[in-house]
Amino acid sequence: MFDEEADRELDRGPFQRWAANAITHPERVYRSMFYVATIFFVFTTLFPFYWLLMVALTPEGRQQDIVLTPNGFNPGAFVEVFEVIPFHWYMFNSFVIAAASTIIVLVIASLAGYAFGRLEFPGKVPLMLIVLVISFFPPAAFFIPLNDLFNTQLAVLEPITGDGSLYNTPGAMVLPLSAIFMPLAIFILTTFYAQIPDGLEDAARVEGTTRLGALVRVIIPLSAPGVATAGVLTFIAVYNEFFFSFLMTDGQPENWAPILEGILGYQGQYEVLYHLMAAASIIGVIPVAILVIVAQEKIVSGLTAGALKE
Repeated sequence: MFDEEADRELDRGPFQRWAANAITHPERVYRSMFYVATIFFVFTTLFPFYWLLMVALTPEGRQQDIVLTPNGFNPGAFVEVFEVIPFHWYMFNSFVIAAASTIIVLVIASLAGYAFGRLEFPGKVPLMLIVLVISFFPPAAFFIPLNDLFNTQLAVLEPITGDGSLYNTPGAMVLPLSAIFMPLAIFILTTFYAQIPDGLEDAARVEGTTRLGALVRVIIPLSAPGVATAGVLTFIAVYNEFFFSFLMTDGQPENWAPILEGILGYQGQYEVLYHLMAAASIIGVIPVAILVIVAQEKIVSGLTAGALKE
């Protein structure tokens, strides 16, 4: 009997032996998968940031000799980025535009999510499908009509914008970007608001609050992971957006040009300051990194909510 089992073991190919060992010792497979995923994450996600740091620390004109360590040491590049151009204004512009878009998206998406998730009305499913279908349209498809609209001089806007158009104003970016990222936020909040038990809202209604009051006092606090997820995803997407920002401004910081315009500002006609572009990219990532770290727990719970059903 032992000889027959040994013969069968000898007849197995390499893949069969590996599968048998994986079944016998699953912990080794899990450990190997963890190491593979970690290495893949390091090389695809963290290595670009490491390379940016190496380029930023290398003095100007010596970037071509970088291997895995900086060719020299020039930490002054992180100060020089603010001296060559007013990079802090570009960061401020992107932060304001992203924050304003996020607030608008969360307010409107909360109302729409409450209607789709907790109310019954005719045409509810078709309207939700229309919202989702609109989200699949490429942003470039809306640019021509929006560009014509935002460059039209309107007398009602002259006290606010001066020339009566939205070009070179935050509205030219906040309005379209809010509309572009609205469907995703509506879908996320609809899913969360629909999971809140009706009894909690009914208890608030019995105490005399309105539907809007119940939304603010009960529904939104209980759906904090979903609200945080929608808000952070919207903020990051708008903060990094370039297409509308590039076409709706002239690239000057006083005209609300975004952070990517500032990074491209280190590219001149005759030279490209790669070390300053790398340093500016690292500095520009810091606010988003802080936001993700602070809201990490909410984001994870928000993205995984509904994956397990009790």
